[in-house]
This record gives sequence, structure tokens and C-alpha cells, in this order.
Amino acid sequence: MVGTTPGTPGTPRVLRAMNDRAALDLLLEHGALSRTRIGKLTGLSKPTASQLLARLEAAGLVVATGTTEGRPGPSAQLYAVNARAAFAAGIDASPHRIRAAVADITGTIVGEFELPTPGRGNDGGVVRQVTTALDGAVKDAGITRSDVHRLVIGTPGAFDPATGRLRYASHLPGWHSPTLLEELAAVLPMPFEYENDVNLVAVAEQRLGAARDHEDFVLLWNEEGLGAALVLGGRLHRGFTGGAGEVGFLPVPGTPLVRQVTKANSGGFQELAGVQSVPRIAKSLGIETAEQPYVSTAARLLGHAAAHHGDDPRYAELLDRYAERLATGLASLVAVLDPELVVLSGDVTVAGGEPLRERVQSELAELAASRPRLVLGRVDRDPVLRGALESALATTRDEVFDTSR
Repeated sequence: MVGTTPGTPGTPRVLRAMNDRAALDLLLEHGALSRTRIGKLTGLSKPTASQLLARLEAAGLVVATGTTEGRPGPSAQLYAVNARAAFAAGIDASPHRIRAAVADITGTIVGEFELPTPGRGNDGGVVRQVTTALDGAVKDAGITRSDVHRLVIGTPGAFDPATGRLRYASHLPGWHSPTLLEELAAVLPMPFEYENDVNLVAVAEQRLGAARDHEDFVLLWNEEGLGAALVLGGRLHRGFTGGAGEVGFLPVPGTPLVRQVTKANSGGFQELAGVQSVPRIAKSLGIETAEQPYVSTAARLLGHAAAHHGDDPRYAELLDRYAERLATGLASLVAVLDPELVVLSGDVTVAGGEPLRERVQSELAELAASRPRLVLGRVDRDPVLRGALESALATTRDEVFDTSR
């Protein structure tokens, strides 16, 4: 049986709620289980496990899904989390589009929708865009807005908790009104949170990908801009104004000092190792390429280099030079944070694959005193949106699965 923690009242209600949550978490992890199997995994007796399942079924949190077959002995009833017990939603707002998704309580995505960002082919305001995207995903899921328990919105930059204004994201049109959060709260029927997009990628990697079971890690994101997420002691570190991890502004050797970085929307590390630097390195090596669009061009170049670096010394040199640039900025982060793990994420970096990762690891070993392990990100489909959903689901489960009330 699940025990109490120091200072937790050992009342029957609290103990039952703790056992209920343990069983629900096991069902989320393993899928459908029999009463006997739940009892063994939780340490509960058969009668207590039966009472627990009856209680959860009456609360609408679990459902009977069938019976075991093909095993010795009589068949047993299987139980699973009721996927429709609650729903959570996420939104990924970028300079090019707003993407929304709805997931059921098990984490299965059941509805999605996408539309252009204001200022790029659509004349709607931000509030209308958010509600339109959310309603599209809700409709695709076959539910209503009121069925969504919680929403998490991911954007570049971060909302300053002191002012409520979006900072570090001048390239996101329409999102900088000081009353935007109040306007959204007035029209959204569910609680909502906002989070930096790179932080949400880190959430996705910590829950589902390369950083599972890691409490201290740095995630370096490289697409349209360089950014980092800092997870310390298992928690995201956001900083005083929400700007922790805006490493594109970091002054680094190898590039002129950038002043008034917020107005320039760039900085030393961005100039040195941002996506725009990849085609420029390629051009200097005699590799013909278009310089724009930067993200797709850089990803294509690094992907080709990863595949052919053993055949063409120019592509090996491209990987070498770019790895040195990435490691230059990472060395500062490692010196300050001493993380256990560094996750390299974003389409551009991941396109370089293991050949790029190995070179960055080697360069970092020469530039930094500590030696964190470097890995490539594993959440390759909509990681910002997936992180928003995982964040919304975590809070939703804590509230919906609490049977102590």
C-alpha cells in the first residue's frame, strides 16, 4: 500500500486518494490492467484493489475494456483510464502560423488545427486567432470548448510577470499588447497558462524524449533563432523577467559585439551559430547554396553534410566549423550551470545528426571544464505543441485524479 509522507495526515481518505492516484498512474504507464495486476503493482490486497477500481469506475476515471485472453486460467476483467474523463489543449504560436491540438487525459491527440499568424495572410487579431485555432482543434476532436480542462500557449520570448507584456519576441506580430492576457482570459472558458516555446520543447523531451529521468539539463534549440531551456532540480528556470535561456543574445568570441540586442533581435551567439551562418560557411567552402530561407537551407546543408562528410572533405569541414561555433556558446552555459546533460534540438541541429553531435561533444570537451553528455532531441513531431500538451495534461491530471475532495 502507498504510505504517507512525513507531515501528511494518515486519514483513510488521504490514503485512498494516494492509492487511487498510484493506480491511475500505473494505468497511464502500462495501459489496460487486471485487478490482480494492479494489486501486485501497488501492493494492495485483492479486496482493496477491487474497492479501488469500483470507486474509480463510479467516479468516471476508469472503464472496463475487455478481458484477458490466451493465457492459462480463467479470463480476467481489464480496466483502463477513461480517456474522456478530461481533455487538455495546447497552442504553438510562431511568426508563421498558430497550431492548436487537443489531447484526452491519456495524452492521445484527438484534434488538431492550424492557421496563419496575424500579419501573414490573415487580418484577425491575436485573440480571435487563438480562439479560432482552439475551436478548430476542439471541433476536430468532437468536443466543445467547455470540455477542455486547461490550455497552455507557447510563444517565442516570454511574458514578463511584472508587466504582462511579451518580451524577447519582436518578430511575433500582434502579441505585444499589455492587455493581451486579460483579453484572452475574458474569452477563454478554461484556465490557461503561457510558456516560452523552447521551455516547452524541454518539457516534451523530459516527459517523452531524450531527457527522461534527468533532473538537470540544458536544451539548445536551433531553428529560426537560437534559444535554450534550463532545467535545474527537475524544474524549468525562467529568470526574473522570463528571459533565462535567451542565449542568442549571448556575447561570444568570433563575432563583433552586438549592442542594443533587443532592437537588433540578435546577439553574438545568434550571429555566430544561428541558422543564417550555415549557408555562409558553406559558401566559403565552395558549396553552392541559396542563403534563404535560412532554416530549410541550413537543415538541408547539414543533412547532406551528415550523409556525405566521409566522401567530400568540404562537408566534413562544414560540420567541423559549425560544431566549433555551437560549442563556443555552449561552453558558457556549461561553465555557469554544470548540467548533467545537453540536448541538441530543433530541425537544423538534428539534421546534422550524430556526425554533428560528435563534433560538438569533442569541441566542448576542449572548451569547458565539465563534460556533460550531449544527445540529440527525440521528440521530432511538433515538439513545442507536444510540450504544451504535456504541461497542460500534468496539471489536468493532478486536479482530475485527486479523489480526496
